[in-house]
Amino acid sequence: MKKSSIYALASLCLLGGVFHACKPKKAGHIAVDDDAAKQVYVAPGHYDEYYDFVSGGFSGQVSVYGIPSGRLLKVIPVFSQNGENGYGYDENTKPLLNTSFGFVPWDDSHHTQLSETNAMYDGRWLFINANNTPRIARVDLKTFRTAEIIELPNTSGNHASPFITSNTEYIVAGSRFSVPADYENGDVSIKDYKTKFRGCVSYIKVDQKTGHLNLDFQLNLPPFNYDLSHSGKNESADWSFFTCYNTEQAHSLLEVNASQNDKDYILAINWKKAAEHAAKGDFDWKACKYAHNVMNENTEQATSEILNKVKVIDTRKFNDFLYLIPCPKSPHGVDVDPTGEYIVGNGKLSANLPVFSFKKIQEAIKNHKFDGKVEGINVIKYEDALHGEVQAPGLGSLHTEFDADGNAYTSFFISSEIVKWRLKDCQIEDRIPTYYSVGHLSVFGADTKKPYGKYMIAYNKITKDCFLPTGPELCQAAQLYDISGNKMKLLLEFPLIGEPHYASAIAADMLRPNMVNFTLLKNNHNPYKISTAQEARVERHGNRVDVYMAAIRSRLVPDNIEGIKIGDEVYFHVTNIEQEWDIPHGFAIKGNNNAELLVMPGETGTIKWIPNRVGILPFYCTDFCSALHQEMQGYARVSPKGSNTPLSFTIDDKLPSQFTVTKPTTQSGAAPTTHKR
Repeated sequence: MKKSSIYALASLCLLGGVFHACKPKKAGHIAVDDDAAKQVYVAPGHYDEYYDFVSGGFSGQVSVYGIPSGRLLKVIPVFSQNGENGYGYDENTKPLLNTSFGFVPWDDSHHTQLSETNAMYDGRWLFINANNTPRIARVDLKTFRTAEIIELPNTSGNHASPFITSNTEYIVAGSRFSVPADYENGDVSIKDYKTKFRGCVSYIKVDQKTGHLNLDFQLNLPPFNYDLSHSGKNESADWSFFTCYNTEQAHSLLEVNASQNDKDYILAINWKKAAEHAAKGDFDWKACKYAHNVMNENTEQATSEILNKVKVIDTRKFNDFLYLIPCPKSPHGVDVDPTGEYIVGNGKLSANLPVFSFKKIQEAIKNHKFDGKVEGINVIKYEDALHGEVQAPGLGSLHTEFDADGNAYTSFFISSEIVKWRLKDCQIEDRIPTYYSVGHLSVFGADTKKPYGKYMIAYNKITKDCFLPTGPELCQAAQLYDISGNKMKLLLEFPLIGEPHYASAIAADMLRPNMVNFTLLKNNHNPYKISTAQEARVERHGNRVDVYMAAIRSRLVPDNIEGIKIGDEVYFHVTNIEQEWDIPHGFAIKGNNNAELLVMPGETGTIKWIPNRVGILPFYCTDFCSALHQEMQGYARVSPKGSNTPLSFTIDDKLPSQFTVTKPTTQSGAAPTTHKR
C-alpha cells in the first residue's frame, strides 16, 4: 500500500483510540512526586553522580551537565569557534577546524559516544560527529578538550555516526545523503540519481593506546539515505546495523516520494569480515581529499594534514558480509539491546515497533532464506529475522534505549511520550508523557552490556508552556526520569544548549581520578613556552613580532611594549606559569578581531594580532584570578609604518638591560601530568 507520509501520519493519529492525542494537552504541567526535589538536589559542597555529555546540535559543541542536578558544568568547543576561550581563533587550535573545503568554523553536531572496552565504558574518550561538513572528533576526557578531528570523504550528511564497536576498534559512520562519490565526476544531472549517486559507510580505526584515528576503509553502497547506526555486543559484536530510508531512490519531494514503499531496510554489516576484505586487498584506492587534524598534547599545538586517497570496497563486487532486513517505512534509530540479541528498528511512519533477533538473522543467512537481492546484497525475509512486534505503542517512534532488566524505552515524536516495554514478549509495561516532540532519549549506560538503569533523560525539541518565554525562539530542554522502579517517574526539567540530540552519561567516579588538574611547566614542550617572568621578551623578525609573555597573579610580563608598527603581525605567546589547579589566566588586547586567549596553568597559548591603528592599546587578563586581577594589565604602543621607534619592553618596571635574562632551555619528556591540590 503506497501513501504519502502526510496521509500515513494522519492515519496513525486516528488509530484505535489508544492515544490521547498526537500531542498531549498542557504538556508543560506534568505531575511529579512530592519527593522529586529531594532526588535531584545536590547539596553545596557535594558532587553529582554522573557526567552527561550532550550534543549541541547547531551550536557545534558538546555541553556537560551534572546529573541528577541538571547543572551545566562546561561547554566543550569542538566544531565551532568559541570566544570564551579562543578555541578555533587562537593559533594553537585553529588547525583543528581545517577541512578540504578550507577553514570551516561551525557545524551541526548530533551524536555522542563514549569509548568502551568489552562493551563497557572505559572513561578515555568521547566521540562526536559533524553532520554538515562530515567530520568526527575525539575529546580527551582527561582534559575535556578536543584532541582530534578527521574529515570523511565521499560522505554527505554524516548523520549515522560516530557509533563505536564494542572494544572501540572502529568508529562507524554512514552518509545520510547519497551523492556522486568524490572520486567520480560530480557534475551530473540530479535526475541521474539512481545511476550516478552512491551511499557510503566509513570505518575509522581507533588506536587502542592513544585514541589516534585512521580512516581504514569505506563501503560503496546503494544510493539510499543511511540515517542512524549502532554496533552489536556479545554474540553480535562483529556487526554494525544501519537504518536506511529512501529506498525508492527519490531526489525531490522526499516527504511523499521517499515514503512510497511499505518497508525500507536495516543494513547489517559484518564489520570484521569487511575489514578482512580490506586487509587482503579487495578494495580500490580512490583519489579524494580530506583533512586529519591532531592536537599534540606535548606542544599544545594542533596540526592539519590533507590526505589524498582512501580504500573503497565496492559492495557490488564484494558483498558476502552485508545483508538487508526489511523494516517499516522511514526508520530512524536502530538500537541493540545489552545482550546483543535484539535489534529494534524505529519506523517513524509505522503503527508497530519491530524487534529483530540476531540469532534468527544468523540462521537466515546460514540457510539462505533470502527474498531477492539489491545490487548483489541479499535481502533477508522480514518474518525470518523478526523476534516480535510491539503493537500500537505510540506515534512516530524514533529511538529505543534499554535498562539492565530486559526492558526497553522508546521515544515517540508525534504522541510526545516514552513507552516502556519488555524485550522478551514485546508487551507494554508503562507510558509517560513528555513535553512536546521528544527526539532522542538516553537511559544511562544503555549502549553498554550493563546499563546503569537508574535515570533516563528525554531530549525535547519544543517547550511551549514550560519555561519563561525568550522571544520568537524558546529554549530546548530535557526531562529527567527515575526508572529504578516499575513505573517511570518525572524528576526534573532543565534547559539545554540547543539543539540537543543524543547524549552519553558516565559515572563521575570513572573520570575524576584521571583528570588533569594542571600541567607541570617542565612537561610543557610548546616551542614558545617560558618558565619564569624573567624569560619574557619581545623579538622582531621582519614584520613579525613575537611576544613571549608570562601570566601570573597578578601581572602580565612584559607589561609595556613599544616599537610595534602598522603592518606588523604580532604573536602573543602567553604562558601561564601558575602551578595550581583552576587558576587560568586570560589575555585580550583592544581591537583584536579574533578572540581572547584562556590559558590553563602550566600551558602556553598563542593569539595573532594585526594592529590597524596608531596609538596606545591596553591589554589585560580576562579571567578573574585574584584580588588584584584589575591590575593585571599592560600597554602596547603602535607607531606608524616606517617609524624609527625602537622595539622595547619592560619587565617589573625594568628594561632588559637592567637584569640578567635566563634563557629558556629545550626540554623533552612526558605528556601533561595529572596533579592535584
